Amino acid sequence: MDTTLQGKVALVAGASRGAGRGTAVELGAAGATVYCTARTTREQRSEQDLPETIEETAELVTAAGGIGIPVQVDHLVPEQVRALVRRIDAEQGRLDVLVNDIWGGEQLFSWTDKLWEHSLEKGLRMLRLAVDTHIITSHFALPLLLRRPGGLVVEMTDGTAEYNATHYRVSFFYDLAKTSVLRLAFAQAEEVRALGATAVALTPGWLRSEIMLRHYGVTEENWRDALESEPHFAISETPAFVGRAVAALAADPQVARWNGRSLSSGQLAQVYGFTDVDGSRPDAWRYLVEVQDAGRPADVTGYR
Repeated sequence: MDTTLQGKVALVAGASRGAGRGTAVELGAAGATVYCTARTTREQRSEQDLPETIEETAELVTAAGGIGIPVQVDHLVPEQVRALVRRIDAEQGRLDVLVNDIWGGEQLFSWTDKLWEHSLEKGLRMLRLAVDTHIITSHFALPLLLRRPGGLVVEMTDGTAEYNATHYRVSFFYDLAKTSVLRLAFAQAEEVRALGATAVALTPGWLRSEIMLRHYGVTEENWRDALESEPHFAISETPAFVGRAVAALAADPQVARWNGRSLSSGQLAQVYGFTDVDGSRPDAWRYLVEVQDAGRPADVTGYR
């Protein structure tokens, strides 16, 4: 992508892996300075005990052409988030893009337990990680972002508003977490509209995140080997795809047309013309409805 975000400053909250890392790197590839935050560093891991770190993400941002700045932050701790925003203000004097990508609930929800069977402690913890973190971060970051017109807030979630409105998403707590983030974007859009900023919800499709690749025992280089056990994985996309969606939004002088909307990476690829790293444009949410949920055999023809 051309360096269309030179001079712009972004905060990607939850940037250690997955969609957050992909977004940070693609913003860097477009020339932005990107603050990459999460709990896991090379010296200290979060409760998930996963290997990806914010330092690695920041290095990838810089290698892509931007400036990556890692900052360890627990976004459930208001004082840490306040200090982060004060640092961005002191060092840059501006914030143009806020990406709320914090999640951290992969190991907390059950695929089978009903509400009354599910661990209440884990379920409530997941909601705090998925929802409270976004609220706390926006609370402190929005005044800096609103200082200049044209700011962008991206609430990263799983599923479009249309899809989630009619589909039960895995389990009670997961469903509530992902649907709540959609509403966070809508509510912020209403509040920032008159102040010259834009807020959207954005979902990747079936993401080939580090966790998903480990789940199937594959790497990005041989990910198609996973199709033997899960043929519909053929519609999956890299984290770069949704990252390019964020970069395209951030570079769009008419981004306000999307204010309050629920968007997907595949949808925006059709509008802005970007592709995944293999040159394809996977349209995962249309595929899920028309192929996977419909019980048809896996076939991505016409969907990527």
